[in-house]
Amino acid sequence: MSKVLFLVNHDVVIYNFRLELVEALLAAGHEVVISSPHGERIDDLVSLGCKFKEIKMARHGMNPLKELKLLSQYKKLLKEEKPDIVFSYTIKPNIYGAIACRKAKIPCVANITGLGSAVENGGLIQKITVLLYKYAFKKIKKVYFQNTENMQFFIDRKIALGKHDLLPGSGVNLERFCLLEYPNTETVEFAFISRIMKEKGVEQYLEAAKAIREKYPFTRFHVCGFCEEEYEEKLGELTKKGIVEYHGMVRDVKAFLQQIHCTVHPTYYPEGLSNVLLESSACGRPIITTDRSGCREVIDDGVNGFIVKQKDGADLIEKLEKFLALSWEEKRRMGLNGRAKVEKEFDRKIVVEKYLGELDSGL
Repeated sequence: MSKVLFLVNHDVVIYNFRLELVEALLAAGHEVVISSPHGERIDDLVSLGCKFKEIKMARHGMNPLKELKLLSQYKKLLKEEKPDIVFSYTIKPNIYGAIACRKAKIPCVANITGLGSAVENGGLIQKITVLLYKYAFKKIKKVYFQNTENMQFFIDRKIALGKHDLLPGSGVNLERFCLLEYPNTETVEFAFISRIMKEKGVEQYLEAAKAIREKYPFTRFHVCGFCEEEYEEKLGELTKKGIVEYHGMVRDVKAFLQQIHCTVHPTYYPEGLSNVLLESSACGRPIITTDRSGCREVIDDGVNGFIVKQKDGADLIEKLEKFLALSWEEKRRMGLNGRAKVEKEFDRKIVVEKYLGELDSGL
């Protein structure tokens, strides 16, 4: 049996999106070690049988001293744990974990969960990050991508050529996110479920909520997720005015989706593949989202929802009105189409099997 070390920047990255892989590894008798900053889900992972090794890291920014310290922590961790293989996720664990694995001659499988705004937007940060990826991934075992655009970015820059493979995002647990009965209420409820930041399209959503609520008073607009400081005051004001309802972090997304008619995700953030779209679709909820990598893979325009232009509040309002004009049965049918799509293309079992295959392919 093997010892598998997971390197992540947040416990949610494991618990919400890789739990089935962890469970499959434990069930097969493998030892699983989780390395991340401490978080509320760590105790749950330990109770399953995982070992936890806390690591300190700044999730954002590129302070050279902090980056060197993170690399040093990873080197020490590998020396102590001596894993047979490392699975890493998100930018910093991918880069510094792979560098540490290269030095220690330990196989590493990286998962590109998105490029991040700084990398996608070009400039000096992109150049530095590309150089780091080239160095880190020189001896990488495998690099998984969640969309073809991210994979092409690496191909164009000749990073880890011949080691690439494509996954259906993080996949979705079709049993946990089961098909929910479509709500038949007088109100029509929309939800924005995401970290509340500019690049996730929250400004377009709030702008649309004001316009739609004024014209269609039977609509309701919900906002869920961790709020960036710059939006706290604005959200508070709009909640007081009854334009939106802010719920903070929602622990049970499926339970929340029971009352929702449509999930709105007008992001222009460089996603790997949007989990909120997968989970909403799995539960039979139509989606409205942008025409960009990480989102377009989940939507067929007019079939399981509507596509909107990036950063275009007017287009979002138009698509919300288009959705409101549908009959209840047409809305419900859109949701069922979304469920059928994720069943066919995005079952998390596909992701788990790929990782288990990589583990079995020789260390």
